[in-house]
Parts: sequence; structure tokens; C-alpha cells
Amino acid sequence: MAVARIAITPGEPAGIGPDVTLAAALQSWDAQLVAVASIELLRQRAATLELAVDLVPLEPGEAPRPHRPGCLPVVDTALAAPVRAGHLDPANAPYVLQTLRNAVQGCLAGRFDALVTGPVQKSVINDAGIAFTGHTEFLAAETATPRVVMMLATEELRVALATTHLALKDVPAAITPDLLRETLGILAADLRARFGIDRPRIAVLGLNPHAGEGGHLGREEIDTIVPVLEELRAGGMALRGPLPADTAFNRDLLADCDAVFAMYHDQGLPVLKYSGFGNAINITLGLPIIRTSVDHGTALDLAGSGRADGGSLCQALRVAAHMVSAGRTAA
Repeated sequence: MAVARIAITPGEPAGIGPDVTLAAALQSWDAQLVAVASIELLRQRAATLELAVDLVPLEPGEAPRPHRPGCLPVVDTALAAPVRAGHLDPANAPYVLQTLRNAVQGCLAGRFDALVTGPVQKSVINDAGIAFTGHTEFLAAETATPRVVMMLATEELRVALATTHLALKDVPAAITPDLLRETLGILAADLRARFGIDRPRIAVLGLNPHAGEGGHLGREEIDTIVPVLEELRAGGMALRGPLPADTAFNRDLLADCDAVFAMYHDQGLPVLKYSGFGNAINITLGLPIIRTSVDHGTALDLAGSGRADGGSLCQALRVAAHMVSAGRTAA
């Protein structure tokens, strides 16, 4: 089977993204890693960290080949301003977004098999006068994808979200039959196509405490969620629920499902992040490309210090490579 080529965008240049990208390049990988970033930035950070990484431009038309530890091909993207580790500069916000565009275009054109993204600083991008709500929304727009699903994962647990960065007061109105059909459909389809799971088993959480307590704590389960689940079950999907969120995360239930589907951001993610802190990753489902990401911030105080933990990036790379392999097998 052909070697997978995985693009990495380190994200905010003043953060730890360049640090963990360089550290990953020192390890052994079955896939080829390619950084889409400023080669000047990476060379400066490698010198600061005293990491012996040979940074070389990726030659146009060059075929993918297995990664060589200590060597990292780069699709060079020019910075707008010099970078000091730990110090944000809005002038480099366009650079961050350009690295993403270059990587996405490479994936869509078949030059890359997957994209792994490092952490960005949303605030500094907005300070630059650029409307930016996050990677997920940006990638959906760049690929003209009308609906995507955010899923976070550890080695033991996957949690997908019906709604993402939405105020809690707005969640009930957002939980519509169409939203549930589309997001559950995307989740099931990508678990099959990207993870090689023939008949995904999905545990669906209710919206209200105790999943509505038979209507005494809210009627969203009765009026919206249950009818959609019954409809999708009749169509062949393996769904459990709606389940009370406070008791759903138990070992017996989790052992019998492939993913948990939560209604809002802070319903399922605190459990996942507690169980896998430092090794959780973010996966965007529904895109025409494979995208995984670290699930941590830019950690400006650690940038250039040599103390950044690259566990999440390495896990994101492993999962991306697995998704590439599973997709090729399914095809």
C-alpha cells in the first residue's frame, strides 16, 4: 500500500505548535510528515530548542516516501512579521490562515492524504480584523461543506457533538429533527468510511437532566429526539438512547458502543478530557478530507521552552494515518 502523506499546520507561530511539530519529526512514522509552515520559523525554533531537524523544501511532484526521523519536508509559507516565542502578533494572523488554505488545497488536490492541525489563537486572528470562530468552521467553509460534526477522541472513547460553539441558552432551539438526522448520519457514515466500523453503535445522550424524566424535566426528548432515533433505527442505524448524561459514561455501556453522541459542547467533552487529558484529539467528520487536530491551546508560556507535551499531536498523527488506511481498505 502506498505511503500516506500527512500535512501538519503548526498553527499560531508564537505558540507551541512549531515545538511539537519539530519534536514529532524526530520520531519514527510509517507515513510521511510534511509541515505547511514558514521554514524560517521552524529553523529558528529548532535552534532555540536545540533540536537536530533537517528542514527541506518539499519538491513539487515528489512522491510520498516513509518518514526519516530528523528530517521534515516543508511547504514553505512566508510569515508576515518576525516571531518571538510566546508573543502574539496580529500581523501573522493571515499567515496562519494561509497555511490552512495551502494544506486544504493540497488535500483536495490529492497531494496530501490527511491534515493534522496545531493550535491556533482565535483571539489574535480576530484582533487582526478577521472573523474566525475556529478550525472546524473555517475548514467547512474552505471545502464548501454545509454540515460537519466535531468529534473528540481518546484511545478509549469517542464523543461527537450535535452542536458545537453555541451558547447554552440557544441549544434547545438548535436541536431540530433535521439537525439530528444530518449529524447522526455523518457520524455513522464516517465511522464506517474513515474508521472501518461496519455497523457503528452509537449511544445518544438526552438534552435534559435524566433525559427529561418522562417529560417532567423537559419535552425535547419526547417531542424531538425519540422520534428521530426511532426513524433512524428503522433505517438500520444502531442507536441507544436517549440516555441520561450523568449515567451514560459507565464502562459497561461504553464497551458496547463505538461513539457517544452529545447534544452540546460541555455535556460530553468534560468527561472525555478528564479521561484522556493530554492525549485527546479533535476530528472533523463530514469533510471531503481527513482532518485531525490537537485538543489543546497554544500554551504561549511554554513556547520555545522545551517543556511542551507533544502527546496530543502524536495521537492526532496516529489516528490520521489509521483513517487513511481504513479509507483505502474500504475503497
